[in-house]
Amino acid sequence: MTELSRRKRIVVLGGYGVFGGKLAEALLRHEHLDVIVAGRSQQKAEDFCRRHGGTAAVLDRTAPDFAAALLALRPFVTVDAAGPFQAYRQSPYAVAEAALAAGSHYLDLSDDAGFTSGIPVLDEQARLSGLTVLSGVSSVPALSSVAVEALRHEFSQVDLIESTILPGNRAPRGLSVIEAILTQSGKPVSVYRDGGWTKVIGWSGLSRRRIGPEGSSGLSKRWSSFIGAPDLTLFPKVYNARTVLFRAGLELSLLHLGLWALSWLVRLRLVRSLQAAAPLLRTVAGWFERFGSDRGGMEVRLAGLGKDGQPLSASWTLIAEAGDGPQIPAVPGAILCKHLVEGVVPAGARPSLGEFKLADVEEATAHLNVRTFTAKQAAPVLFQQALGSSTFKALPEEIRSLHTVFDHRQWIGEAKVTRGTSRLGQLLCRIVGFPPEADATPVKVTIKRQGDKEIWQRNFGGKTFRSVLSLSGAPGSSVVQERFGPTTFNIHLNLKGDALAYPVRSGKLFGIPLPRWLLPISKTAETAPDGIFRFDVEISLPGLGRLVRYQGWLKPHQY
Repeated sequence: MTELSRRKRIVVLGGYGVFGGKLAEALLRHEHLDVIVAGRSQQKAEDFCRRHGGTAAVLDRTAPDFAAALLALRPFVTVDAAGPFQAYRQSPYAVAEAALAAGSHYLDLSDDAGFTSGIPVLDEQARLSGLTVLSGVSSVPALSSVAVEALRHEFSQVDLIESTILPGNRAPRGLSVIEAILTQSGKPVSVYRDGGWTKVIGWSGLSRRRIGPEGSSGLSKRWSSFIGAPDLTLFPKVYNARTVLFRAGLELSLLHLGLWALSWLVRLRLVRSLQAAAPLLRTVAGWFERFGSDRGGMEVRLAGLGKDGQPLSASWTLIAEAGDGPQIPAVPGAILCKHLVEGVVPAGARPSLGEFKLADVEEATAHLNVRTFTAKQAAPVLFQQALGSSTFKALPEEIRSLHTVFDHRQWIGEAKVTRGTSRLGQLLCRIVGFPPEADATPVKVTIKRQGDKEIWQRNFGGKTFRSVLSLSGAPGSSVVQERFGPTTFNIHLNLKGDALAYPVRSGKLFGIPLPRWLLPISKTAETAPDGIFRFDVEISLPGLGRLVRYQGWLKPHQY
């Protein structure tokens, strides 16, 4: 038996592209693998092989003879690194089916939720053939899921899984990746949020954040936005998470905010899609390539309740330097090709979820300028910060649950609303937006966390009013600040028996302190005497008496 016959053949479709090329380079480091660099262009494949090694081949997945051409190569593993997978509309799994027909294992680098979640249609065929078919063998969901697997055992309840990828500006930009982003920009993306499916707009949700440890080891603050990924479809059921979000960002604010602005053309239905602009925008991005850095990162963060029932956050972060960021999407493919050769990957067709360990990632990136960090820390929510952990823990469970917000929470119920009788008081109620009088009106309360703040929107029978809560004073001082438009009030929370009270101690209007005779009197209490969250809120003004009182109950919204 010759040496070549003992080597396992890996065919990489799109093997001279950005990520396919990185995977081919990684596989070529192993002498026992015979790497075929394939694609539509013989010239590009040969140029790649002259620089890096491997054998060039022409393969066009859209050609009528594709299955026969792949069979002739006799692959042990077929990797589809071409994409964009969003465009595989007709016969989306033709490459995987051809691989199975050729007696080959199959991997792909799909970042499309629909494509990856649908791969189990080939499960029976793969099992009968004793072959493995894995989709999403890339940064998401293959790598992100491995991080989740490593972190989730710290939690008794996972409320939030949020992944963020922030590449360096000097990273190469594959056309298929740009097309995938532009296809979604400005269009609705399905996300699982607060226990139910809803929509966010692609490249919306602007948030400026840093990832990694403090100091030079982490990344400085960069913009990020919502974008689709297989995680959004797969993680809610697999990991029983209340909310799953995925974000991506561009290092240069000009480029990130520019794409955000362009996405409004789609949101306003002025254009159907930005996809056609991919070549032009790739050229424009190239003009700025010398700016920014070659440092990028990826973070997977979990938040929820720890084993002790207290709010907890845990994260896994990968920081790539010296231009090694584009190597990361190829790491899962290199790991799984190795495991397939070793015969340790079960047969069947499925998304790539938890198929390897973080230790495999450390080994596969040992030759790169890559560092990883795992962190676990208490994640006190706003009211826990204000009250202190011991007092917060002493709250009835129903009250504590309403105030445990990591992303979005929505509660529904019913209330009785009573208004005061003075005309001036009625006018003030209308200005603030307090609900009209009613014996029984439906209530919906939405709490949205933004950084260290909480945005509360209360809907009483269609009448809404909004306030923003934040910590005021030192943690543990029991003081929160609530802002209604131009007015802000300092509220001194206190636990009286099993009731949480909200007395107002000071206030400002347009930043000017209010005298005591203008300060509202708040008789507010939250209770749960029968296992149901109940509220009783009465707001009065000196000299005017009661402005409004609303009392009722709330339960978590069941989607």
